[in-house]
Amino acid sequence: MYRQLLRQFGFKPKKRLGQHFLIDEAVLERILSAAELSPGDIVVEIGPGLGILTEGLARRGAKVIAVELDSKLVALLKKRLAAFPDVKIVHADILKVAPRQVLQDNLPASELARGYKVIANLPYYITSPVLSHFLEAQPRPSEIVVMVQKEVGEAIAAAPGKMRLLSVKTQFYSKPAIMSYVPAASFYPPPKVDSVILRLDVYSQPPIEVSDVAGFFDIVMHGFSAPRKQLRNSLAHSLEMPPSQVASLLEKAGIEAKRRAETLSLEEWRELWKIFAPFTKGLQC
Repeated sequence: MYRQLLRQFGFKPKKRLGQHFLIDEAVLERILSAAELSPGDIVVEIGPGLGILTEGLARRGAKVIAVELDSKLVALLKKRLAAFPDVKIVHADILKVAPRQVLQDNLPASELARGYKVIANLPYYITSPVLSHFLEAQPRPSEIVVMVQKEVGEAIAAAPGKMRLLSVKTQFYSKPAIMSYVPAASFYPPPKVDSVILRLDVYSQPPIEVSDVAGFFDIVMHGFSAPRKQLRNSLAHSLEMPPSQVASLLEKAGIEAKRRAETLSLEEWRELWKIFAPFTKGLQC
C-alpha cells in the first residue's frame, strides 16, 4: 500500500527532511491505541507524511490539523484525504508557528477553549525542538504521543541515575512512558536505529513549584554543562566559582558534591535552583 502510494504520486522520501514512512499497520494501531482517542478530540499531527496515521485518526472521529513542511506531500495529502472533512492540511514549519496560532487558524472560535493532543511520527532531528515547542506553549496539549529514536525515548523516560537535560525538561512538564518498541524494519526507508512510541501526559501544573522557570532551567543547564563530571566540578567550571564554594552551596542544598547531574531528581534540582540562583545572573552556559 505504502510503496504503491509513493509510486502513484511519484514521491521519493527526502533524506534531508528525515523522512521515514511507517509501513507496519500493527505499529500504527499501537500509536492510535496509545493516544486513547475519543470522537471529537482535537489532534495536531506533525509531519503526516503519506497520511496513513492521519486517516487512522480521522476514522476514529478525531478532528485533525496535520502540519506538513514538504509541499509535495501537502498536495498528496489534500488529494488522499479529501473525503475526510474533519482533516485540515496545513503547509508550514511547525517550529515557526505558535501552537495557539495553528489552533486559531483551523478551528472555530467555539472550540478554541477545548484541549488538544499532539500525535506524530517525528523526524529524529527535530524531536527535542518539537517537544519543547509544545511543552512550553500556551495552551499546552493534554497529551503528546510521538515516535522517537529509541535512545532518545529511553532518556526522556529515565529515572534519576540516567537523566539528561532533555529528561529534566520533559519531566518538568509531563509524565513520560514508553508504550512500545518499534524496529527499524517498520519504516520505509528503514532508519539506522530502532524507535519507541512515547506518550507524554502533560501536567496542568508542574509537579514541583518553581517561581522562575527560566532561572530553574538555567541552573539545570549549568549542572549538565559537563555531565560526566561531579557536580562540584561541573558547576564550578560553568559558574566560574571556586570548587570549595560550590561544595558548600551543594551541602546547603542537601546534595553530595560528588554526585553527577544525571542522578538528581526534579525535587533536588529545585533545591539546587533555590541555593544557586543568585550566582547565575548574567551567566551563559
